[in-house]
Amino acid sequence: MTALRWQGFLEKLGYLVEVTESWSGDDTAVLIALHAYRSHQSIVRFKETYPNRPVVLILTGTDLYRDMENHREVIQSMQLADRLIVLQSSALDLIPPSLLDKAQVIYQSVEINAPSPTPKEDFLVSIIGHLRDEKDPFCIVRSLPLLPSDSKIQVRHLGQAMSAPMAEFAKQCNTTLDRYQWIGEVSHLNALQILSQSRLMVISSRMEGGAHVVSEAIALGIPVIASDIPGNRGLLGDDYPGYFPVGDAKALADLLYRAETMPTFYASLQQQIDLRKEWIHPAREKQSIQELVSGLV
Repeated sequence: MTALRWQGFLEKLGYLVEVTESWSGDDTAVLIALHAYRSHQSIVRFKETYPNRPVVLILTGTDLYRDMENHREVIQSMQLADRLIVLQSSALDLIPPSLLDKAQVIYQSVEINAPSPTPKEDFLVSIIGHLRDEKDPFCIVRSLPLLPSDSKIQVRHLGQAMSAPMAEFAKQCNTTLDRYQWIGEVSHLNALQILSQSRLMVISSRMEGGAHVVSEAIALGIPVIASDIPGNRGLLGDDYPGYFPVGDAKALADLLYRAETMPTFYASLQQQIDLRKEWIHPAREKQSIQELVSGLV
């Protein structure tokens, strides 16, 4: 999605853009690489072929929060690149000091083409993302039995299960938890419709580079309850009041109930979300990309 969005902006700016899984070897003025580890060979080959032509490296969450410690190719890719792009501000803290002068933040923008807003259901909470370990997808499941009995919270969980055991457990939760419904994979439009009907969105990830679904929630004005990780802080801000410790189901349940029953707390979440909307506006991302590429070519 990031690659296609950048392609759209660059084509509107008059550039000819080809999106490939790896560099094809074609005569290219600028190489824009996503993922330092997976794009390493493309970056090396491009620099060997065109040593004076620029490489822009967009760093992902797995680059920064997992692969940089385990794969030397990540640092090598960063050293070869002429510009390093991160998708949220906290990621700058992970850039080695010697490379920080060529790093900058370009926030992912969102242009919502969903239908007209629909009335929000009683107290619907949505979770959007494929079910895999990095997302800690069942933190919400652990939290629901901890809610007070008078809570009206209902959860819809969207996303494909990335393993058979996860799919089986999610189906089991559908039958054992009255408040929980795993819907599975749905279209992007349907996901946005459900998100727009929600009172809250939960993102419980253990690791994120800057989840696009958080930006979509911001664009729709839906408050977020988020795990306290740099990838979420970099999008929502250090002063955002809706964080809980990673994996802490009790803290998540407490925040959900506070948002449901305390209008002043919910309003504080809403206010902070509204303040972030300007950061994810398409015109801002387009301008940032234009300044980046024009400065290189």
